[in-house]
Amino acid sequence: MRAALCNDVRILAYHRVLEAEVPATFRFDPDLVSASAEGFREQLRIVRRRCAPMRFDELLDHLDRGRPVPRRAVLITFDDGYDDNHRVAYPLLREAGLSAMFFVSTGHIESGRPFAYDWLVRMLCTAPDARLDAPELGLSMPLPDGLRERRALAVRVLDRLKTLPAEAQQALIQRLQAQWSMPDADGHPDCRPMTWAQLREMREGGMEIGSHGVGHHMLAKLPREAMREELRASRAAIARELGAAPVAVSYPVGGPDAYDGAVVAAAADAGYRIGCSYVTGAQSLREGPGHAWKRIPVEREMDPAWFDAMLALPELFCYRSRTRIG
Repeated sequence: MRAALCNDVRILAYHRVLEAEVPATFRFDPDLVSASAEGFREQLRIVRRRCAPMRFDELLDHLDRGRPVPRRAVLITFDDGYDDNHRVAYPLLREAGLSAMFFVSTGHIESGRPFAYDWLVRMLCTAPDARLDAPELGLSMPLPDGLRERRALAVRVLDRLKTLPAEAQQALIQRLQAQWSMPDADGHPDCRPMTWAQLREMREGGMEIGSHGVGHHMLAKLPREAMREELRASRAAIARELGAAPVAVSYPVGGPDAYDGAVVAAAADAGYRIGCSYVTGAQSLREGPGHAWKRIPVEREMDPAWFDAMLALPELFCYRSRTRIG
């Protein structure tokens, strides 16, 4: 048993993969685009050539049986459930003969509704001749004219928004939708979640599906019972729709403010074997399966050499300073 628990694992964390590089006119959060299709294809080549790719169920089997985990074991994960995961990433994974875990927010699946934080970025980037009045964030100003300046403002807004309780976050976003006449029900093809049919196809094609909550809320910002229900209901929905309960959950946003000891305990109580955060680093397997596992964010600016070095020495080459909304 000791040999199996002395290794670590690199868990790569993606959000979106687009067909091409992010265009200058992109009106959603560009930081959620982890790679272009060609960049992702090259990263998968590196994983196949230099690492020991595994599935979550394979890793759990090794740990449960006390079998040594291969050196440079790597797991691939995606957060949220954007439909480009199915259109772009899934075919490339199949082409490479690799699997990934797709953590999905079940309340968005099939709905066509965009994810709230990303829709907020969309509103801030496109609302015409508007003012931002958000006293709860300490912000009151006309929206700037340029897209670059609006994107910079969106970063400030998201950073401050995530300090609020979940209900206050939702209320602010809904108020701005009404004020700017930009309801999320209108949706947008560049910010569409997957469907259950797509997830079934992916699962049958060798992918794993995990939980990312129901409404993509920061779980530690919810009232305790609502937090527990997010974990239970998401797991139940995946089991109902796909025929198997997920073994793993990733916490939306995933930084130190997004989950806490109560969330970790609730994830275990809900039946998840593994809980993934967005705290950066390689994950030690010394204690076996756990519910606050670290991951390695993949950023679209990474060239192949940096990506390769990050897999070899994540403590030196991981990006740590970027704020994520995954």
